[in-house]
Amino acid sequence: QVQLVESGGGLVQPGGSLRLSCAASGSISVISDMGWYRQPPGKERELVATISRGGSLNYAESVKGRFTISRDNAKNTVYLQMNSLKPEDTAVYYCNTRVLVSTTQKWGTYWGQGTQVTVSS
Repeated sequence: QVQLVESGGGLVQPGGSLRLSCAASGSISVISDMGWYRQPPGKERELVATISRGGSLNYAESVKGRFTISRDNAKNTVYLQMNSLKPEDTAVYYCNTRVLVSTTQKWGTYWGQGTQVTVSS
């Protein structure tokens, strides 16, 4: 019904930057909150940042001042600009959206397939 396609991960040196994108498509009436989560090796999945449809922002303390989340409602896309990357930012990054599905008129939560970000020299 709803698909999320992520892009932009990769290998970067400490101090470098990456920009992740996540585009939602399918049977979408409305997208409310959009966000990014990550799962470091051997650890639980954790919140990175969220953005409401109206633009309210929420960040994990560990990324404040370095990461910026944004969205383009016309394109059903959420972005994560990551600057000053550290080795501890290494993880699989997942996008997450809350969607009102047009075919069922029910809200559902959807996840992307994940994209690997590796910060290493």
